[in-house]
Amino acid sequence: MDDSTEYLHAHQELVDRVKEDLPEDEVLYDLAELFKIFGDSTRVKLLYILSLSEMCVFDLAQLLGVTQSAVSHQLRALKASKLVRYRREGKTVFYALADGHVRTILDQGLEHVEE
Repeated sequence: MDDSTEYLHAHQELVDRVKEDLPEDEVLYDLAELFKIFGDSTRVKLLYILSLSEMCVFDLAQLLGVTQSAVSHQLRALKASKLVRYRREGKTVFYALADGHVRTILDQGLEHVEE
């Protein structure tokens, strides 16, 4: 079968309806970029820890068994993706999840892999 006959049996109403509801390519690109952040187990571990408690870089590094520099590097990526927020208390910076959506993404992903 050649390409010209491949779509002869398309359900045009369905195709049109789905096409109408499909987000813009730029939005889907941004979504793909967001999911790339979850492609690193250290970042996922950081997010999960922060879903349990607000923490400083020193404590996060101790929990993960990595350097503070490594944690800071990962936190920069998470901040850039708007997945974590921070607050300063004196010289110490505390990190937490940006909002409830991040916790929902983690919970849904965990539920999916545990099925």
